Amino acid sequence: MNSSETLGRIRIVLSRTSHPGNIGAAARAMQTMGLRRLCLVSPQRYPHQDAISMAAGATDVLDHATIHDSLPQALAGTALVIGLTARPRQLSHALVPVRVAAAQAVEVALAQQEVALLFGTEMCGLSNEELDQCQLLAAIPTDEAYSSLNLAAAVQVLTYELRMAAIGDIKPEAAAFPLASHDEVEGFYGHLEQTLVEIDYLDPAVPRRLMQRLRRLFSRARLEKEEINVLRGILKMVLRQVRRP
Repeated sequence: MNSSETLGRIRIVLSRTSHPGNIGAAARAMQTMGLRRLCLVSPQRYPHQDAISMAAGATDVLDHATIHDSLPQALAGTALVIGLTARPRQLSHALVPVRVAAAQAVEVALAQQEVALLFGTEMCGLSNEELDQCQLLAAIPTDEAYSSLNLAAAVQVLTYELRMAAIGDIKPEAAAFPLASHDEVEGFYGHLEQTLVEIDYLDPAVPRRLMQRLRRLFSRARLEKEEINVLRGILKMVLRQVRRP
């Protein structure tokens, strides 16, 4: 698989972007690095002339950008979702440098599976609900004295690292076994939550972040398709025993 095919399996997802100019500038950053797939989740103002102006000719990316009403819709079909964050979170997934994240993204793309790089709003970044949709978090190692980075600048850094991972002398190896898709993993989490409620381990009225902790645990495992099937088979048998008269 050449670098264009590899990068073609990686989508950039911008969630709830406030300024249309940032969408255009992000599209420009993407096109300079050979990425074309832009997904927009509930942008506040788009389409917009400012986006076209800031794209500086990268209209091919804007013309093919997809707009989604929800984040799960934008992430459908992906096997790895990497969230970009500027700060550590108290209860979250593993946080790695962007270079490590880019190598992992290319590794999954080489196995002909889909990857998403997720960016939050300009002011607040990713919400806790959006973090729950990720399997990995990445941070750009900015100066501690001034870590504020424009959204489009962050996209430029990430797309550069992705391109270098895809065309570099030392390329990541393709993942040995196919990872479970985002849809399959979310289906498992729903099945797990249902089971925990029915066996009285989880009280929906007082969840106490249990599902967040379990998401964190399983995200570290990078679940494969077959592993999801095994886990859901176990849950199915547990529910069968619980529901038996």
